[in-house]
Amino acid sequence: MRGEYKVPGGKLVAVDLQVQDGRLAQVHISGDFFLEPEEALFDIDAALNGMPTDAGVDQLSSAISGAVGKDTSFIGFSPEAVGIAVRRALGKATGWHDHTFDVIPARTMHPAMHVALDEVIGREVSRGERPPTLRFWDWDSPLVVIGSFQSVKNEIDPDGAAKHGIGVVRRVSGGGAMFMEPGNCITYSLVVPTSLVEGLSFERSYSFLDDWVIEALAEVGVNAHFVPLNDIASDQGKIGGAAQKRFAPVDGGTGAVLHHVTMSYDIDADKMLEVLRIGREKMSDKGHRSANKRVDPMRSQTGMTREAILDSFLATFEKRYATTRSEYSPAELDAAQKLVDEKFSTPEWTHRVP
Repeated sequence: MRGEYKVPGGKLVAVDLQVQDGRLAQVHISGDFFLEPEEALFDIDAALNGMPTDAGVDQLSSAISGAVGKDTSFIGFSPEAVGIAVRRALGKATGWHDHTFDVIPARTMHPAMHVALDEVIGREVSRGERPPTLRFWDWDSPLVVIGSFQSVKNEIDPDGAAKHGIGVVRRVSGGGAMFMEPGNCITYSLVVPTSLVEGLSFERSYSFLDDWVIEALAEVGVNAHFVPLNDIASDQGKIGGAAQKRFAPVDGGTGAVLHHVTMSYDIDADKMLEVLRIGREKMSDKGHRSANKRVDPMRSQTGMTREAILDSFLATFEKRYATTRSEYSPAELDAAQKLVDEKFSTPEWTHRVP
């Protein structure tokens, strides 16, 4: 059996192994990483031989750390990376190229429908009813989408929201508020089986699932990088942020991770600051008379239309991974509308955090 894991921003780790009587045997680690002293490679192999096949990444990592000397340096990889490669060899963890992704181009609808579709598709992928799915958002009306744990009264200025006719809906994932007007930002949702992030910490899962979009941004001329915990930044400052929701496995499914990202394209930042209370505090120490200098990077940095950027992003993903063009089924749209009516548009859900 063979498994590989490419550390985001680091090196490739490969493992070849056999299984005998429910335990690892003939384990050999290789890759383009650096390791000092070099003899530690054989200590790693020895630590893994005899480990049970149901050992998780944490258990495998602990065995490796306990077997090597304190002066051992892992350069470009880590004991956790080795554990992930082992789990992939055993078929317990998966990589990007183990999947074919459904890709759904942007479709215009009310933003609350997209919030509901995050839950609908997240549960479908969790149950194994839909393949991993990347879908882009487009919307027809202004709305603030707040994180699952945010307080409406702390985030939203009611006078500013009323002045500009902007409503609010709470999504299922954590993170901060998304100020959404038609055409002002670029948003996508990526839903993957939990096996794809097996062994990764929450922080590492953000950078791992954002890796493709860093390349996509480079393709449109934006030099971007990941900033822990969940931000994407360019040379001009923060360009976007990510949020996640994990769906537990049910009915024999694998479980799923919803990972969505919003990046500024052409936000009216002064209007945003009239609507979002927290935005004012975040901008207060920047010394800018107008916040637009910080939140208009995609349009100003690329000179491209939003539609052209969306097309380029989609092309980058399709070039990088196995994909199939897809659409929402009538049943999915019906289920999403039902959630909008019975959950996402209700005061009980919207104001569930005082």
